[in-house]
Amino acid sequence: MKPASEIEHPEVRELAERAKHFVQNFAWCDTVTACSLGFAVAGVMGVFRVDLVPAHPEAEPTVWVVVGDLPPAYIAYEAGDTWQDALRGYLEEMGLWVSAVRDGRSVKELIPVNVQPTTTYAEQLNTRLAFIRTEFIDVNPESLEGDA
Repeated sequence: MKPASEIEHPEVRELAERAKHFVQNFAWCDTVTACSLGFAVAGVMGVFRVDLVPAHPEAEPTVWVVVGDLPPAYIAYEAGDTWQDALRGYLEEMGLWVSAVRDGRSVKELIPVNVQPTTTYAEQLNTRLAFIRTEFIDVNPESLEGDA
């Protein structure tokens, strides 16, 4: 994991800023204390571990954040998780949203997605999820270049 302050690529630095800003907008976050790069494709998407000072006792002090050309989201962090574990969690949660929209069910209790729950948006998201699964999850992590 590389601290956000050491990220050299400007588009990846921008993704790190978006991840920090995303978390800071939640009432359960008092302050972001650190942001570390797990993996990024410059200008496309990034997976970051974000450490924070919780504003509420039930809030976790660390979360994974996925940002980029897809709906931003935070995913629960567990010690020993890799960025691929976080991305798997993201795919699972977003996949539930896609399925609910396709089936005409409510998305109210699912992960928030920053678009209207229409089949057009569900299919666009599903295409991105399939690409992420194929290119970044179902591959050997050693085959991916993660340093930015």
